Parts: sequence; structure tokens; C-alpha cells
Amino acid sequence: MAALAEIVRFLDAELRIAEIPDYSGAMNGLQLQNDGTVTRVASAVDASLPVIRKAIAAGADLLVVHHGMFWQGAQPLTGAFYQKIREAMQANLAIYSVHLPLDVHPQWGNNALLAKAIGMTVTGTFLPYKGQNVGVTGEMERGLQSAPSTPAPLHRDELRQRLETAVGGPVLLCPAGPEFIQTVGLCTGGAGSEVAAARGLDAFISGEGPHWSYPLAEEMGLNLYLAGHYATETFGVRQLGEVLAASFGIETSFLDHPTGL
Repeated sequence: MAALAEIVRFLDAELRIAEIPDYSGAMNGLQLQNDGTVTRVASAVDASLPVIRKAIAAGADLLVVHHGMFWQGAQPLTGAFYQKIREAMQANLAIYSVHLPLDVHPQWGNNALLAKAIGMTVTGTFLPYKGQNVGVTGEMERGLQSAPSTPAPLHRDELRQRLETAVGGPVLLCPAGPEFIQTVGLCTGGAGSEVAAARGLDAFISGEGPHWSYPLAEEMGLNLYLAGHYATETFGVRQLGEVLAASFGIETSFLDHPTGL
């Protein structure tokens, strides 16, 4: 058992909730409190009604998510919105949400963990948003198909295979850049619309993007990889569960509820 207030203070400080700006609907931090104690934590990508029901069924009294309850902004307490708040409160389920502060965290973040999973060495950041860079840049480790004489070490098909292994699903590739890849920009989630920011790099990796991101990548001569918004953002919340288990000695579980997007 742990105190909810202690967990919230820990997460707020470690994730720099007060320092990192975000979309207003993200409302990072504790979104719904409980009676003050936590015996089991569940983590998930979205605070949707089905996920909240899964958390309740798992016996959790704290749900940690990436996309919180107020993503669509202010709305009446009716329908599914009312239902999920009502069911969470009846089950004494607290809900904590963290969006960009988790994406950019250098150890627990979605960007850092996906980069590590595909053998990318992070060397810098890019994609400014409200004064904070939300993407990472880096170089790829040499691949199995690399020609010793080429300066770009990883074949683009091998990078696709690494991504598919990391996210556990298909990855869309626009093969418009160099066949062998060295420099990469990475920003998980829905950053595909920011493809122009990757100009000058060999490849750009994100979760999803609009239709025009593909032809723009072709015109730029850029390899574009879209690995799924949901799939690229499971890493951080999974890691937070492990961190809380180690720091507070409480049971944690990850609730997989993929959207396919």
C-alpha cells in the first residue's frame, strides 16, 4: 500500500509536470483522486471507458495514462463521459495522466524507449512546441545488410523490420530517401504532420500522419516510417508502471487496448 499523494508528488517532480508545456486538454497530473491509498496500479495509453472498466476489473485503485479524460476539452457530464467518471469514483479509482512530459522524458519517455528498442543512439532534439523540443534525433547502429564502404549504415528495410519488432505490428514505409540510413528524427504519436521538420535527415519515424505527409516525404527525398499512434505510445506508460512498482513496492499491470491507429 502507498499514499496517492506521495505517488503524485513523485511523478509530478520526476516528469517535470509544472515545467513542460502541453496542449490544454492534456491536463497533466492527477485528474481524479480516490480515498488516498493505492494498492495496485494499472497503466494504459487512453483513459477511455473500456480501459477504465479494465482497470476496475484488474483491482487497480490508480490508473496512469498518456491521454487523459479531458482530451476533447470541456464537455457536459453526460453519456460515456459521465459513466466513466461515475464508475471510476464508485470503484475508488484515481486517474493520473501525463502526455508531453512523458514523451520527452530522457529515460522513461516514449521517444527514448522506442529509440533504444530500434538501436538508435539519441544525439539531440528537434520539433519545437511551446519552447520545448518534443522529438529526438540520432544515428542508427550498423545493420546486417550494410555495405562496409557506405557511410550510412542501416538499410531502410532493416529499420522497418526493427520497428515492426519493437511495436509488434505493421509499419508503413515511404521509401523516398537514401537506401542506407544513418541520421534519423523520431517523434512518437501523431507527429507525422511535422514531416517538414525532418528535412536534411535520412529518415523520420512517427506513429501516424495525414495523407499529405507521404507525398511531401517523397518530394523531400525522405524515408518516412509510420508505426502507429497507439503502438508507439505504449512504451512510456509501461515503463511508469515498472518505476512505480520498484519505487513504492506495489503491484502494477499494463492494460493493452489497441486502437489499430
